[in-house]
Amino acid sequence: MSRRAAPDAVVVGAGPNGLVAALTLARAGWSVEVLEAAPTAGGGTRTGELTLPGFRHDVCSAIHPLAIASPALRDLGLEHHGVEWIHPDAPLAHVLRPDRSVLLERSVGATAGGLGPDADAWERLLGPPVRAGLPLVDTLLAPRSLPRSLLRSPAALPATVGFGLTGLRSAAAIGRSRFRGEEAPALLAGLAAHSILPLDAPVTGAFGLLLGQLAHLVGWPMARGGSQAVADALVALLTEAGGTVTCDRRVASLDDLPPCRAVLLDVTPRQLLAMAGHRIPPARRRALQRFRHGPGVCKVDWALAGPVPWRDPATARAGTVHLGGTLEEVRAAEDAVHRGRHAERPFVLLAQQSRFDPSRAPAGHHTLWAYCHVPHGSGVDVSADIESVIEAAAPGFRDLVLDRHVMTAVDVERHDANYVGGDINGGTADLRQFLFRPTPSLHPWSTPAEGVWLCSSSTPPGGGVHGMCGAGAARAVLRHHRR
Repeated sequence: MSRRAAPDAVVVGAGPNGLVAALTLARAGWSVEVLEAAPTAGGGTRTGELTLPGFRHDVCSAIHPLAIASPALRDLGLEHHGVEWIHPDAPLAHVLRPDRSVLLERSVGATAGGLGPDADAWERLLGPPVRAGLPLVDTLLAPRSLPRSLLRSPAALPATVGFGLTGLRSAAAIGRSRFRGEEAPALLAGLAAHSILPLDAPVTGAFGLLLGQLAHLVGWPMARGGSQAVADALVALLTEAGGTVTCDRRVASLDDLPPCRAVLLDVTPRQLLAMAGHRIPPARRRALQRFRHGPGVCKVDWALAGPVPWRDPATARAGTVHLGGTLEEVRAAEDAVHRGRHAERPFVLLAQQSRFDPSRAPAGHHTLWAYCHVPHGSGVDVSADIESVIEAAAPGFRDLVLDRHVMTAVDVERHDANYVGGDINGGTADLRQFLFRPTPSLHPWSTPAEGVWLCSSSTPPGGGVHGMCGAGAARAVLRHHRR
């Protein structure tokens, strides 16, 4: 960098948020350089041959409803730069019992038809947000833009208020009060468990409702060939706009960077303090040190000799599978993790991409991707427990395993320092940090260090491949420099 003119902005971290932040600034006429510690750009959207040659596995994120719904990504033209979205026959199957799965279909009505006595209740719960459409999604992903969103689309007001009143409740409370059977509460519990919060916690209802809404509204697709395609497309768009990405460039201190108008960090508060702590007043340092991270994940990828032999054939229709049982069983598994224990029967989140994307594996073979939640910072390999849960619903699964790749929560953080303790959401999203992230502030992307901004999932709206944290930070930088 010293051999050429310093850029207007330096972005540290080439995950989706860092790349979107850089692209937003570059399209506004700024010169931008992105520095990435890893050999390839992508952060949570990387793909690699983790097991055997020819088997392509998503290292972190695998299924992307937020990527096609997010206002930061959906109109960028990713499809013109190599991203081809593949929609499975059904977004989700929830394994209620080993021989019985509940399907989350693209339509509200089709899903309701499989929920027995709760068909009407599902329609009442999910129908309004689905009918409200993308304007509601935009409001939920950019809550600080709520007044502007409602001015543009006042018809979304009732759905927004209804969503908020319901979503602030816990998923467990919604499931128990709204439904009479087993199927619908279990389906909602599995959706809400993506929050990595106890299902009795406030706002877990919002996570379940949003993911259910997205399934009905836009689907839960995967990128052909792997999630790396999303990162590669963002890099191509940034390059077109005049920005650059330099990999294998770790930044240990902000003092290593050249003078520039703005530094945007796709990192957690912990890394911000390591890189710039000497520039931050003690009281603000203490506030950032109080930012909390949640449980981690243990993730397993398999190379298989054939497709998973599900007991219930309907399970094969879904790109994503939740293996969790009833609401109370999912609740018990997640509660154990938050109490610092490994669940005896973990709630398993699984993706079977190669059923719908043959490019993931050699002909006749398959890949499989799964994880479960574990205590923060756990170094325990729970792959045997995950395989036991799968085997119960798919007898003969273990006989198909050609190779496996396991990442404990410690390994997940070693792969990407943003996943502190294996926390893939960039910090717990309980009520306090859902509302105020990373610290209570009207300007969540700014930091106490002059000219330094956070653009990671530790800022609003939190975890997920949506790019909104990066877009929000870049827009805040542009507003600051227009004053």
